[in-house]
Amino acid sequence: MTDHVTHNSLDLTAPPQSSGKARSTQDSRAAAGRPPKVKVPIRSDIGTILLHWTLFIAILVSLLTGLRLSSDAEGAWFSKLFEPILPQGEIWTWHFVSAVFVLAVIFAYAAYMSLARLKRRISSKKIVVLTLPASNKLRIAALNVIAYWILFAAVIVLSATGVLLYLGHGDIWVTVHYIAALVVLTYIGTHVILHYCYGGVEQLLRLFRPQALRRFPGMARRPLAVSAALGAIVIALALTLDFGTRPDLIVARADTLPTLDGILDDAPWQAATPVFVRTQQGSNLGGTGESTVELRAVQVGDKIAFAFRWEDPTRSLKRHPLIKTEDGWRMLNNRADISDETAFYEDKFSVAFSTSDVFGGGGATHMGPRPLGDKPAPFHGRGLHYTTDGSLIDVWQWKATRGGMLGKVDDMWFGTPIEPTEAQAAGKARYSAGYTSDDGKAFYVYNYIGDPDTHYHGTVGVNRLPRDHARTTALMGTIDLSPDASEDQGAQWWMLENESVPYSEEKDAEIPVGTVIPGVLIQGEYSGNRADLEGASQWRDGYWTLEVIRDMDTGHEKDLAMRDGLYMWLSVFDHNQTRHTRHSRPVRLTFN
Repeated sequence: MTDHVTHNSLDLTAPPQSSGKARSTQDSRAAAGRPPKVKVPIRSDIGTILLHWTLFIAILVSLLTGLRLSSDAEGAWFSKLFEPILPQGEIWTWHFVSAVFVLAVIFAYAAYMSLARLKRRISSKKIVVLTLPASNKLRIAALNVIAYWILFAAVIVLSATGVLLYLGHGDIWVTVHYIAALVVLTYIGTHVILHYCYGGVEQLLRLFRPQALRRFPGMARRPLAVSAALGAIVIALALTLDFGTRPDLIVARADTLPTLDGILDDAPWQAATPVFVRTQQGSNLGGTGESTVELRAVQVGDKIAFAFRWEDPTRSLKRHPLIKTEDGWRMLNNRADISDETAFYEDKFSVAFSTSDVFGGGGATHMGPRPLGDKPAPFHGRGLHYTTDGSLIDVWQWKATRGGMLGKVDDMWFGTPIEPTEAQAAGKARYSAGYTSDDGKAFYVYNYIGDPDTHYHGTVGVNRLPRDHARTTALMGTIDLSPDASEDQGAQWWMLENESVPYSEEKDAEIPVGTVIPGVLIQGEYSGNRADLEGASQWRDGYWTLEVIRDMDTGHEKDLAMRDGLYMWLSVFDHNQTRHTRHSRPVRLTFN
């Protein structure tokens, strides 16, 4: 969440008379035969009103979008309480833009108070009345000043942690940012209550009643215009710093392509300048949710090669394995029924190429339980990937168990939402909006048949059984069913077609209870445009390394030609289905 601050409009240098004294004055005027004075409504200067409501709107957008992002976190509960009022859709742009706006208005308001000689509103000297005999109004004013300075501290924390998160530093800073945002949220209610206790509804209505700013000795001319100009300068500086420091991946030229083996010791890779991108707020990854990705690129004629190396403490291959129990076969999972698995899953890596540098992965990330109101809702209620302007985002996804260790990288895309199938419309199949694969066929299928009544939490059907279950067990290496356990080098948590046979009760009877078999089958061949990518991967010492080669221009409508100025977005999945890491600023592809 981003910054939040409002002004303290209590001006207590000349507090209103008490109600008793006011009635006494009115009675005296009536006894003297003179008409009572008309009560003048409390007003605020127009500069204060404009800055206050501009800031309020920016804060409201920032808080609501921040709560939406917070509600997406695994285990979130407080932010979900606001679900009925939280916005949906492309949230990231609104969140970042409102953050910059809040920061600009804060500077503008601080300048305005100084130039207009209004600093007494938040003077810390007012706090001293809490130690002295004083009226309730003066005590309320002092409490409001304390609340203001608590808010000021929270804003500083929010600004600092917001910058850290934007630059890719997550972990503890996510929590600090969230707590500071809760302080700001609490302040809003406290601020309104204190104003009401000070002067009732009239005190609240003063921000709807403008008046000209009273002139004071030493007051600057046109303080509002000068303050607004300062705010505009802050926005310009923030944008200049952001766009001027974004990373560029320089594509090196080479005579020969690197050998695809998952090792970056080839001469082309050594000649390529690496770029490092901090990604964060994913699931697992040793509890930090962070992974720094190193990437390189080389061009050889009409081919381009990319190398990616990222932090991952475990080599995770067990994607929904099956275990035999006394009741039958069960598929190991924690949230497979809502497509949000975070335990029994393979490692994955995704790179998306976009012609747009809009936040949220080129504007393709839409948050919320139902961002497309006329289309089926995502099972997990977290959002969907699609574009709204007809643009295409080229997505390459490496899936360790589903062919990744066999040199395959899935060619996919984000685009305009497709029409749901009958099963998807009925809520019986997952709807992915604008996220789907290129034309063609992959060679992986799943070895389990779910029961619609148990949703993978009971027994499941099995498509194929091991031809030799002892050999299959040996190929899987050390079987440790802890989700965070690392699989052995060379372990195979999939079954090839010639290693398996169709399910039969007779074959099932040969397999003892407690046996674990893979949940993924490899059969057939990759084909069509989906097979455009060649790859090789290897895990060693807490890092995955992936090499990918593709034509500069495949000629397929669902692929983007590699050219100068494309933007790249990187995501690391540590044995989870959808809770990948992310980064806010894209990498720009640059050719020499």
